[in-house]
Amino acid sequence: QAQLVESGGGLVQAGDSLRLSCAASGRTVSSAVMGWFRQAPGKEREFVAAISWVWGRTNYADSVKGRFTISRDNVKKVLYLQMNSLKPEDTAVYYCAAGGPLGPGEYDYWGQGTQVTVSS
Repeated sequence: QAQLVESGGGLVQAGDSLRLSCAASGRTVSSAVMGWFRQAPGKEREFVAAISWVWGRTNYADSVKGRFTISRDNVKKVLYLQMNSLKPEDTAVYYCAAGGPLGPGEYDYWGQGTQVTVSS
């Protein structure tokens, strides 16, 4: 059974940092690429960042470059998203995904999401 479980969301102030985690199990652990997406109220889901599981190649949306860092622990099968200098516009539900391209596109597996709220 494929499963992705996110954690680490919360309520923070602008300028603060948060680290999201995504524990992968089942079929998801064989996916070559994993990524983070987010969806704000009233908006479409958007790509945030992706990483290739073996080589560690990364790709970021322009809106988060220089502030967010995606990484993974190959042994623990955990995906991370370190978010620094958070802005109110980063407020969204953040989703972990597996089995897609190193960028925007269709992914095979999705987590349930974790809420990130940034107050001004």
